[in-house]
Amino acid sequence: MMKVKYQILIQWSDEDNCFLVGFPDFPGQRWRTHGDTYEEAFANGTEALESLILAYEATGEPLPEPTVYNAA
Repeated sequence: MMKVKYQILIQWSDEDNCFLVGFPDFPGQRWRTHGDTYEEAFANGTEALESLILAYEATGEPLPEPTVYNAA
């Protein structure tokens, strides 16, 4: 597993009847994967994020800066 600092947004969708997973720091498609349970969505999201980063690296496209929030 890669060590990354990107946000993973997991949100329940009544319309899709599953948890949707998105990566706010990456432009384009809002939702990238999903899961029937929160745990499955997180696992799928982690895998999708790693694949997305590898795709950026393979094309030489610079990765977006991660949004990092500091706890106050």
